[in-house]
Amino acid sequence: MSLITEEFMVPAYDTGIALFARNKRPTDMRAFAPARTVLFVHGATYPAHTTFDLKLGGQSWMDYIAARGYDVWLLDLRGYGKSTRPREMSEPPDRNPPIVRTDTAVRDIAAVAEFIRARRNLPRLVLLGWSWGSFSSPSYAIQHPDKVESLILYAPIWIGQTGRLAVAAPGVRLPCYRTVTREQARARSINGVPADRLERQIPQAVFDAWADATFATDPDGAKFDPPVIRAPNGVMADVAETFWVGKGYYDPAKITMPVFMISAAWDHDVPPTMARTLLPLLVNSPGKRLVELDRGTHNVMMEENRLELFEAVQKFLDERAAISAAR
Repeated sequence: MSLITEEFMVPAYDTGIALFARNKRPTDMRAFAPARTVLFVHGATYPAHTTFDLKLGGQSWMDYIAARGYDVWLLDLRGYGKSTRPREMSEPPDRNPPIVRTDTAVRDIAAVAEFIRARRNLPRLVLLGWSWGSFSSPSYAIQHPDKVESLILYAPIWIGQTGRLAVAAPGVRLPCYRTVTREQARARSINGVPADRLERQIPQAVFDAWADATFATDPDGAKFDPPVIRAPNGVMADVAETFWVGKGYYDPAKITMPVFMISAAWDHDVPPTMARTLLPLLVNSPGKRLVELDRGTHNVMMEENRLELFEAVQKFLDERAAISAAR
């Protein structure tokens, strides 16, 4: 199917901040519906456009959904990708406290979601959040239940310890932002994969394609030795103060729209036990559902079996779209 791509710089609710948004949809799409309008929300370290719109085998996850008759969007939160980087990121990381907390991310989601709804004249849309997006998106949905059609949470974070993300002991001050080298990113991408499946599951060429695109989004980080990508530490401060000390960032009982969760067996950052614990707490979500992939890490969308992720999410989207159309 032929797709059209548009890009926008959406004003945030704070002066001087612009948010990058990308849209893909069928070229001949003329009618828009809440259940067929999807907004991707990224995780703690990497921008949305190199995560969800990375072409592997000629097609990205964004392409996959759009080609099935959907109006698909993504946004880079402030401090990430093509969006404005707050001035604090131009200073040494220890000079300022963590920036871009989750409440700020929720405001950025709100700004882009409002832009999409106004442009399409829609009351609601679907949010698809990965990792950090799995609690920034629900937080937005709780604040605006009338504006969210359904929630899709990939690698949903909930109360528990994973070690790698337990970034600060109580009382320890986190820097404003953190840096990640290419080597560190590669080590994280293969964490949990059985040794005999490494090259099959996450081929080096695939990682290189993703890393080339992702690290190119931070020209200032490229000046470091070795080159890095910088990421705001607000999310790390939030998880250190909530999930990793046994507190939920949000109340799952306040979610009133359908929720679909998906996790993968080898995800050491956000193990499947978190989603299993979260599922029964979604007491007011109609038709809530959890799917577990028997292989895959935190980055299934780049891996050998990524179509299992795409197909599972697509099945939910298509089911909800059919129910909405029948109303």
